[in-house]
Amino acid sequence: MSTVIVGAGQAGAQVAATLRKEGYDKPITLIGNEPEPPYHRPPLSKAFLLGPAGETALHLRDESFYRDNTIELRLGTWVTGIDRTAQKVRLTGEALAYEHLVLATGARPRPLAVPGADLGGVLPLRSLSDARELRARMTSARSVVMVGGGFIGLEFAAVAASEGREVTLLEAADRLMGRPVTEQVSRYFADAHAERGVRVRLGTGAVELLGRRGEVTGVRATDGQIHAADLVVTGVGVVPNSELGEQAGLAVDNGILVDAGLRTADPRIHAIGDCARFPSAHLAAPVRLESVQNAVDQAAHTGRRIATGEARTYRELPWFWSDQKGIRLQIAGLSTGYDQVHLLGDPADGRFSALAFRAGRLVAVESVGRPAEHLAARRLLSSEIELTPVRAAAPDFDLKTFAADTAGLTA
Repeated sequence: MSTVIVGAGQAGAQVAATLRKEGYDKPITLIGNEPEPPYHRPPLSKAFLLGPAGETALHLRDESFYRDNTIELRLGTWVTGIDRTAQKVRLTGEALAYEHLVLATGARPRPLAVPGADLGGVLPLRSLSDARELRARMTSARSVVMVGGGFIGLEFAAVAASEGREVTLLEAADRLMGRPVTEQVSRYFADAHAERGVRVRLGTGAVELLGRRGEVTGVRATDGQIHAADLVVTGVGVVPNSELGEQAGLAVDNGILVDAGLRTADPRIHAIGDCARFPSAHLAAPVRLESVQNAVDQAAHTGRRIATGEARTYRELPWFWSDQKGIRLQIAGLSTGYDQVHLLGDPADGRFSALAFRAGRLVAVESVGRPAEHLAARRLLSSEIELTPVRAAAPDFDLKTFAADTAGLTA
């Protein structure tokens, strides 16, 4: 019997690597529906668009790694179903038996549900295939509209503006990155992008994409304005790829539901990464996270559990980052439900941290241009030491010093 991993992204590849590292000596099959070997996604919205970076630089590991570690890599392959009773996954024309099954199926772009969304020059940005086409079209594009003001949207807008394109960013919500960051950080990025020439339109969505001869020419916004565009990039969120789990009778609710050890209701099946919703030790509620850190850490946790049989609760601190053409945002923790924010530094200087509190407890730190404070925040939020808003507001407070001193207390 073997371990079968469905999904050859960051999470799936890490499970396979961890299994071998932990001494697992049974067969491993890693199945991906894209034709490329596992690759890094973050550069797709940044450096890759500028070219001429080779695609091999995106690979998570050399292909020899999979051969040398006896990991069977099946690319361009779709899993059509799961037979939990027989413990098999169905492929086209065959079935694979498993002792352990890991669902790392990721997520897909949420479609922009407006007329004209199928015109040429309208693209999401999720896969290497998307990025290839986008990079090719960028060479001739003059007017670009980005629909969606999340991480991907802002990263792409920053690249496009730096290349001299006219860029309009439409965000239906009243602020950028509304879900993952505080209002203070959101305002800073709206101002920063506007200063770089991006026309940021908040509270404004797209209602129709206009075209001629099958190619996009503009975007009609909710306020009635028409924005010229020979390239439209959509970034209105993602949908978890949870259909395989649902068809197999597993519980699904905005992702495949798993327990604190990342197992589904079927103890032989784990779900991890973007497709999984798990009980967060840092939010005291189920959450589904879309980040490299979450994918890698959950994969390592699952690989160790399968290889060693050790049952542990997944408790890793969530952290994120976004590079927006010279502006680096780093986030430690989850600010969901915050009710108080204290700033360290001045946003006008382009270097500051926002400390988010919920019911008097520090829950997240968002740092712009302050990597040392980000690392300090990760240490502090991973510890049992509490930082109060009163202490953070003291004139002599230094986050790095506080984290270092409290680390000594808990050592």
